[in-house]
Amino acid sequence: MRLCPVAVGERFERRALFDAESIRRFAAMSGDANPLHHDEEVAAASPFGRLIASGPHVSSLMMGLDATYFSRRFDALGLEFDFRFVKAITEGSELTLEWTITGSEAKPSLEGFIVTVEGRAVDDAGTVYTIAHGSNLIRVAKTGVL
Repeated sequence: MRLCPVAVGERFERRALFDAESIRRFAAMSGDANPLHHDEEVAAASPFGRLIASGPHVSSLMMGLDATYFSRRFDALGLEFDFRFVKAITEGSELTLEWTITGSEAKPSLEGFIVTVEGRAVDDAGTVYTIAHGSNLIRVAKTGVL
């Protein structure tokens, strides 16, 4: 088996804006009827003071970032992810979603590598909203096409 083609410490990120339209749209598409994601009056009366993004909203964006990053270079599959929601993401928040590769281990039985990542959603002031851990199976494409 070859050496893992990714390096521990490698980092990738993207920006995400959580505006009212995207919060409502994602909640509706995912079947989440919680009024904190839809109703401005209910949200205004809540401790958050405005609409908040659902947990699956930020999780999906972060998992999409992970999938896109690895699948551009490899045959890749997400294996496991867990998320902790530290702070509510309120309407108007613009966050950096980021992942850092924390480990890699050859997995000969799967003809690839198990690559672990740690992630977070953070604002420009350094406030952390979400933390995450995940693992992926990556394989160098057998066709030579990456």
